[in-house]
Amino acid sequence: QVPLVESGGGLVQAGGSLRLSCAASGRTFSSYPMGWFRQAPGKEREFVAAINWNGGGTLYADSVKGRFTISRDNAKNTVYLQMNSLKPEDTAVYYCAARGVAYGGTFVHAHMYDYWGQGTQVTVSS
Repeated sequence: QVPLVESGGGLVQAGGSLRLSCAASGRTFSSYPMGWFRQAPGKEREFVAAINWNGGGTLYADSVKGRFTISRDNAKNTVYLQMNSLKPEDTAVYYCAARGVAYGGTFVHAHMYDYWGQGTQVTVSS
């Protein structure tokens, strides 16, 4: 198992920004595609953003395109999600995920990821 730990969540007003971090420990994940997902109360987990193994390719859900930016620093074994212009509908628990297969592109579906963090709460007030 690859421990993934998210941080950076919190309470922010609409229009504000947050940066989530996802750090891995125990082994490197620099060769693995990563993703961010979120789950709001009463809703299914949904895709937010994905990044390929070297950061050269990214993919976003339509609902966050232009507002969120996924990036990674493989030297620090960390992936980030910069969230700007936050809306109340962005309120959710945000999860970071890593694929268990090295290299490859970006992946939208949760079942394509093998390792998950415990999640961090993001609450956007109106």
